[in-house]
Order: sequence, then C-alpha cells, then structure tokens
Amino acid sequence: MIDYAQLLLLGAVAGLTIFMGLPMALLPNVSRMKKGFLNALAMGIIVFLITDVLSHAWDPAKLAAVAGFTGKGPVADAAIDLLALFGGLGLGLLGLALYEQRYLRRIISTKKKLAISEENNRPGASNTPAKPDTAPQQHGSELFSNPHHLATMIAVGIGLHNFSEGLAIGQSFASGAIALAVVLIVGFGAHNATEGFGIAGPLTGIAKKPEVSFLVKMGIIGGSPTFFGTIVGSVWVSQLTYILFLSLAGGALIYVTLLMYNTARRESRNDLLMVGLFIGLLAGFLTDLIVTLGGA
Repeated sequence: MIDYAQLLLLGAVAGLTIFMGLPMALLPNVSRMKKGFLNALAMGIIVFLITDVLSHAWDPAKLAAVAGFTGKGPVADAAIDLLALFGGLGLGLLGLALYEQRYLRRIISTKKKLAISEENNRPGASNTPAKPDTAPQQHGSELFSNPHHLATMIAVGIGLHNFSEGLAIGQSFASGAIALAVVLIVGFGAHNATEGFGIAGPLTGIAKKPEVSFLVKMGIIGGSPTFFGTIVGSVWVSQLTYILFLSLAGGALIYVTLLMYNTARRESRNDLLMVGLFIGLLAGFLTDLIVTLGGA
C-alpha cells in the first residue's frame, strides 16, 4: 500500500525518467548518417505515441457515442466527449500551424529586415534599397530547421501526453485501485525513458551542442506534467479532461512528426529512416507492453 505522499513522489519519478534519454543529444562526433538514424528512431517513438494517445482518446469517446446511440447512455455526454476529441485534435494540429504562420512569421520577417538594414548600412554598399525576397516563404521549414525549436515542440507534445498519463495514475488511486496505480507508475516510468530520445533526436549531431540547462528545461516541459496530472487525477476524476489532453497531444505530435520527416528525408537515405522508424516503434510497443502485462 502507498499513501498519498508516496503516490505524488512516484508520479514525479514516472515523469522525470524522461531525463534518461536526453543525454543522447550530447553525443560527440555524430556523422550525418548516424544523425539521420537517431532522428528516425525519435520519429518512430513519436509515431507510436500518436497511435497510443489517439487510441486511448478514441476508445472512451466511441463507447460514449455507442451508448448514446443505443439509448444506454446520455446523448449529451457522447456529444461532449466527441467534441473534446475532435476539438482537441484540431487545436493541437491546426493551432500549431496557425501559431507558426502568425507569430513565427513575424520573427522571421524581423530577422530579414535587420539583415537588409545591416547590408544597406555596410560601408561601400549600394544606395539602392535591397529588394525583399519575393520567393514563397517556407516558414515551417525555415523555423523548424532550428533543432532547438523542434525539440521544444516535441517536448510540449510529449508533456500534454504525459499529463494524461498522470491523470490515469491519479484516478486509479482515487478509485481505490492502488495496485493498478503502482503498475501504471512503473509502466509509464519505463515508457517515458524512451520519450527522452524523441526530444534529443533533433539535437544530435549539430555543430553547437545544446546546453545542459536547455536539456533540463526540455525534461521539465516533457516530464513534469505527469506529476501535475497525478495531482489533478487524484482529486478530480474527469473523462472529458482525459480525452481532451490526449487528443491535444495527438494533434501536436502529428504536426511535429511531419516537420521532422521533411527535414530527415533531405538529410538521410529513406531505407535508413525506415529502419530507425521501425526500431523506434518497436521500443514504444515493448515499453507499453509493461503496462498491459501488469493488467492495466
């Protein structure tokens, strides 16, 4: 038996195992081929997380919809659950696209204006104003070619996912299923260790290694929501919140994975990417199996 304080401590540990995979970003002398493989490994893990979070969000929403359709449950509850599912998915996916286009475009535009200004003020420069770049701007590719930005987006998506895991831990404890809560903590802890590789993947092989403080921040963003989800789930049981955060995570991770693949496809061979994706998927399924075998 565990008490409430022990539950919170174990919930924090389950989330912070994400730090086990982050040191991969500090690997020295990573060749272009190895970097492509490690990025593909990270993508495989993230693709598994997408299937995992969306299946866990869809199952209760589908059951509620079937119950409402057959008259065995409230139609209003089914409608709200489906709205949370599709709304969260749309917000996670389309919200990031809107964020990119409206906010990040301003950052890129400001940088270009500063560059033009510096060029015009350079001694010996022509008095003819520099013409703005009329080529179509690929804001996503320009921004997310920055590994730090991409790693941050991955950490945010994983953090949303881990908050829902914390909810599951806390709700199990609140319902009296203490043994299940312990199994979930062990399983999620093992699973989160692989998620650290997902964050570190884009940071491997870059010329300037990420600072340890940046990796710590990424670990906190991705791992600490498990702890906060445990607190919320232990005092407030809500299927709606569970579905919403899972679907938000799914949408965000889909967006990030597509950007990662676009970048990796240009930098590595397709067969190498598929091998990395397969191993990443395998790692995700095997660690998730720990939870299933425990009877969760």
